[in-house]
Amino acid sequence: MSHTAPAGPPPKHHMALMIWMAVFPTLTVLELLLHDRLQRLPMVLRTLVLSAIVVLTVVYVLMPRLQVARVRLLARVSRRRN
Repeated sequence: MSHTAPAGPPPKHHMALMIWMAVFPTLTVLELLLHDRLQRLPMVLRTLVLSAIVVLTVVYVLMPRLQVARVRLLARVSRRRN
């Protein structure tokens, strides 16, 4: 019996949870680290800088790791059920 991940994209509620798990802590940390440096900028420019850093970090660093963790978790759950 094979224990591979299901084919196709994850369900929307899984994606929503993974995105939130990546965005919220990243945004919080960046705000704490960069607040003093960015507070002098206009709000739109501040938002542009933070969102650019968050999106790049989430897409290229965090989401691939969260997807691997999701596949491993689902495989573990599937093995326990069988």
